Amino acid sequence: MLAFAANIKVTGRVIDNSGEPLIGVSILVKGTSTGTLTNLDGEFSIDVAEGDVLKFSYVGYQPQEVTVTSSSSSINITMIEDAKKLDEVVVTALGIKREQKSLSYNVQQVKGDMLTTNKDANFVNSLAGKVAGVNINASSSGTGGISKVVMRGTKSIMQSSNALYVVDGVPMRSASSEGDAGAFGSKGATEPIADLNPDDVESMSVLTGAAAAALYGSAAANGAIVITTKKGQTGKAKVTASSNLEWNRAWILPRFQSSYGAGQNSIYAFTSSYSWGARLTPYNDYGYDVADDYLQTGFVATNSVTFSSGTERNQTYASVAATNSKGIVPNERYNRYNFNYRNTSKFLNDKMTLDLNASYIYQMDRNMINQGSYMNPIVGAYLFPRGNNWDEVRAYEVYDPARKISTQNWQWGEYGLTVQNPYWVNYRNLRENSKNRYMVGAQLSYKVLPCLTLSGRVRFDDSYTKATDKRYAGTLGNLSDNSERGYYGETNYKEKQIFADFLASFNKDFSEDWNLQANFGGSINDMRYESTDIRGGIPDGSENYPGQDALLTNFFSINNISRNAPKTWNMWREQTQSIYASADLGYKRTYYLTLTGRNDWPSALAGVNSKKSSFFYPSVGISVLMTQLFEDAGLNIPSEYLSFWKIRASWASVGTAFPRYIANPRYEWVNGTWSVLTQYPVNNLLPERTKSGEVGMNFRFLKDFNFDATWYQADTYNQTFNPNVPVGKYSKIYVQTGKIRNWGMEFALGFDHTWNNFSWASNMTYSFNKNVIKELGRNAYNPVTGEKLDIDQLVMTDNQVGATRFILREGGTMGDLYSMVDLQRDHNGNIYINPEGNVSTVSVADKPIKLGSVLPKGNLAWSNSFTWKNLTASFMLSARFGGVVYSRTQAVLDYYGVSEATGQARDRGFVSINNGDGINPEQWYNLVAGGETVPQYYTYSATNLRLREATIGYKIPRKWLKGVCDIKVSLVGRNLWMIYNKAPYDPESVASAGNYFQGIDNFMMPSLRNFGFNVNFNF
Repeated sequence: MLAFAANIKVTGRVIDNSGEPLIGVSILVKGTSTGTLTNLDGEFSIDVAEGDVLKFSYVGYQPQEVTVTSSSSSINITMIEDAKKLDEVVVTALGIKREQKSLSYNVQQVKGDMLTTNKDANFVNSLAGKVAGVNINASSSGTGGISKVVMRGTKSIMQSSNALYVVDGVPMRSASSEGDAGAFGSKGATEPIADLNPDDVESMSVLTGAAAAALYGSAAANGAIVITTKKGQTGKAKVTASSNLEWNRAWILPRFQSSYGAGQNSIYAFTSSYSWGARLTPYNDYGYDVADDYLQTGFVATNSVTFSSGTERNQTYASVAATNSKGIVPNERYNRYNFNYRNTSKFLNDKMTLDLNASYIYQMDRNMINQGSYMNPIVGAYLFPRGNNWDEVRAYEVYDPARKISTQNWQWGEYGLTVQNPYWVNYRNLRENSKNRYMVGAQLSYKVLPCLTLSGRVRFDDSYTKATDKRYAGTLGNLSDNSERGYYGETNYKEKQIFADFLASFNKDFSEDWNLQANFGGSINDMRYESTDIRGGIPDGSENYPGQDALLTNFFSINNISRNAPKTWNMWREQTQSIYASADLGYKRTYYLTLTGRNDWPSALAGVNSKKSSFFYPSVGISVLMTQLFEDAGLNIPSEYLSFWKIRASWASVGTAFPRYIANPRYEWVNGTWSVLTQYPVNNLLPERTKSGEVGMNFRFLKDFNFDATWYQADTYNQTFNPNVPVGKYSKIYVQTGKIRNWGMEFALGFDHTWNNFSWASNMTYSFNKNVIKELGRNAYNPVTGEKLDIDQLVMTDNQVGATRFILREGGTMGDLYSMVDLQRDHNGNIYINPEGNVSTVSVADKPIKLGSVLPKGNLAWSNSFTWKNLTASFMLSARFGGVVYSRTQAVLDYYGVSEATGQARDRGFVSINNGDGINPEQWYNLVAGGETVPQYYTYSATNLRLREATIGYKIPRKWLKGVCDIKVSLVGRNLWMIYNKAPYDPESVASAGNYFQGIDNFMMPSLRNFGFNVNFNF
């Protein structure tokens, strides 16, 4: 007699330890291919036989097995989180997924929810403090502004040191502008990565080392942030809605005095630009305070809706988001609208997968200001004479009956800084940008064999930006081309990227001991840029516009400006063609060897005179699982003491593309005319090469702890720069020489434990980087004359502020800041006071005084998160150690007598110098703070400690709402408390993402303190 096992229909539900359903849990009948997935409510149904074993598995949770019995018609499972899972898969270069334990280099992964818990309009800023070895500085451009992201130190003299962003395997183009820098420009900037909706991000892998990013070639010489976006999930339709509202206020403002009024020499003068007047009394003090009277409370509102649904063979994801903000100065706006769609389908017995995606982004900003004196409203707001009536400033325009228009009302002059009424700048100097961006992509993969997959991908990224500059009649003449009828400028940008690649992936176990994962592919990246710019004054019939009739006042059109207005057209196209390969060989799941190679053919080397058309980038790495090695050798270490120990080492050679037009120079448009000279053509171009090595270890021990440590060293040579030497019939030359070294260490310590309903996760990161210029150009030769150049220093004059200069010298760093002036001193080094009691300045340009390096010596962050039942809380402390910053803002405030320091000096009656000598405060500050200033007195330590972010939230379970949805409500805050800081502004804020404007404050917009709340609905 034959007996057959009866079929049993098993149903059930899978939840996490907080009682919430888990979607997409894999349930497989062990030893077969029969299986299913849980739906949106965590429910499942499967037909099995008695005695079958059901295996439940889900990423980030410990797998569980249940044997089916005759009474197993219903099985409910509670999955247990496995934060220390050793076989965690991470996304590496080219979107290749690998087990983290096999990696020979440092890859740090950040989940998407870490970016959305405490949102920033530019989600890259949310990475700050969460990854070791990465310095992230938010720019002073405000909401949506560009971020400066540097991994393992500044490497290049003339090229950007910012990291590459890669979205779903496609390198994203960098920003066309890094933001205005220097003494005058004040226009802020955003960047392409800031356009993305953070709610669309699934995870990010941070590739800090050259070996990790080597497969991206020259584009990723400074490291890469690999972003994976969300796809549709199998199961019932899932809708999430989130609303975030944050209010922000200016943080770390200068300190002002309120005791002395307008005037000079202690004599009151209402219309004076200075505040060196007589002491104020309750009868003549209007009590002006910049924080309360001018700066306002801004806000950022972010609303997002996502939709996910799908079957096992077709999944759909869509999202809509809106970000709307009001700045802390009047009439500052930033608005962004995101629309995203993605569909993933499987065909041909699941062997073929087609992934389609499309995004549209509309962004508009108005008056995005970062720093500088031109058209920067906070200059006038900061310098407004103490004691005067701010209400007179609020009336920023008055009607002129003769001209029949309203003109600027400002009685206090331009301060030698082109200062205007702050409200006039806000409402009558309008700089607006509107951008339309379209991204469309497709990826097709086919599983030829169980071990071989072929895939191809293409992506189009087009953006069209219109920037307008409207300056109304009444604007200062040097800002309006001396027109009394207004000024208008219009710039149109077109940026296009076409990226396509193919990849063949092979993954096979040849035996129980050997595994090979190999990839071979190629790509083409085509970048195009075009801009047209026209700007000028509106002819007013005066001698400033000879032969031109007066046109319409304040009518802003390119047809209503001077016919002599300069017109500029700029266009370039770059293309890089590449092939690459990688091989990862594993032995006994203990030893791993990684080899990669990439060859780039950049268009910059395509000139007929170029002697080299391509360059090659190799890397090699090894890793050994010591715990597996011990186990194989019979040394069984209890897992509760040491569950995982890996040692790893890697070496790579990568490079940075050089500036365009070096091999094929062109005539340049300079100050409204064509230059008759070109730069000297350099034909034997070499890539700016970085050779980098690193060693590290990863530990998991005492059940709840993990520790990672990495040491690295990177040498960057073949630096391409202009040595600023006479070159005869050429405008300039470039040489390729020099060597910059960066070495340092990165540490990450984590703890995660759960006690019944309470859990605590804590992570600490620390990193330091030593930057040193090993060589500049002692062996360089002038290609025109053949003479030896012997370059021992470079003075970086671009974007200089006052008497400060960045000077590069052998043995120094890439951030060394120097002063070109000093006070006259006697033979003992004391400040010299002449018989009349005066002090004076002298130039020290022939022997500049080093102020310090703006680069940090180390960075520390400590984050903690707590969960008790449905209640969550988290906070992060972060610290920067070392480095200096320079504040020209503070100097100008001192010069005009509005700073707290000048008030305190007048209260004392003198400024103490030379350990006892006294000098008149007004005389002192006129000297050290006037003109280009004496930077030694305005250089500060950049060391700071802050409470960077904190949250507290409560999750309302779905069961409380009759299964409709769950709701999480959170209070959030960023930049909540500056615990230690000696600088008069936030030393981590930067105006520009360029190399040589970090650590400089020139009326930067203040950084922001944010408070707000999040509400998230999951249906």
